[in-house]
Parts: sequence; C-alpha cells; structure tokens
Amino acid sequence: MITPTPRVVVPSAAAKGDVFQVKTIISHEMETGLRRDDQGDVIPRKIINKFVCRCNDAVVFSVDLHEAIAANPFIEFSLRATESGRLDFLWEEDGGAIYALSHQLTVT
Repeated sequence: MITPTPRVVVPSAAAKGDVFQVKTIISHEMETGLRRDDQGDVIPRKIINKFVCRCNDAVVFSVDLHEAIAANPFIEFSLRATESGRLDFLWEEDGGAIYALSHQLTVT
C-alpha cells in the first residue's frame, strides 16, 4: 500500500498578469472497486475523487475524478498571476481523507 504523497511544481514568483503552469501529482494506488482479491472478494473503491486549488481561499481550479483516472494522478493547469498570496492544493479521497500542500506565490 502506497502512503499518498502529494507534490506540486509551481513558481514562487510571477509578474502580474503572467500565465504560469502548475503541475501536481499524488502517489496513490487509485483502487477502482472493480477488481477482486485472491479470495474473489471485491476490493473496495478508494480513489482521489476531487482536487481543488485555492488562491487566498478563493477556488481557482477544481476537478472531480472518477474510476478511469490512472494511479498517481497527474494534473496540470494554468493560472494567471493577479495577486500575491497562498496557494492551497487539496486532494480528497473516498472515505473523507484529505491531503494538502500550501505554496506562497509572490506577484510583482
């Protein structure tokens, strides 16, 4: 069993109005609930089902994930630099577990 480990690549600074890339990945097995174990019992579904990025508490990117997503889901998206602040990255797992990272962004 892999302990879910989130990672993010995002610049620490950007010029106001610039568009920058955010790359995220979380180590996670993403069990679909469709497979069976050696005894023939269904392995319960356990996936990262939601990812949210907030800037200063405002949602700037969000995605719902489903069974077809790969293990260790990689998400890449663009943001426009508008103000300095904290970027919060949250991954929500079936069962309610939440994995989070924060990153400070300076906009000049």
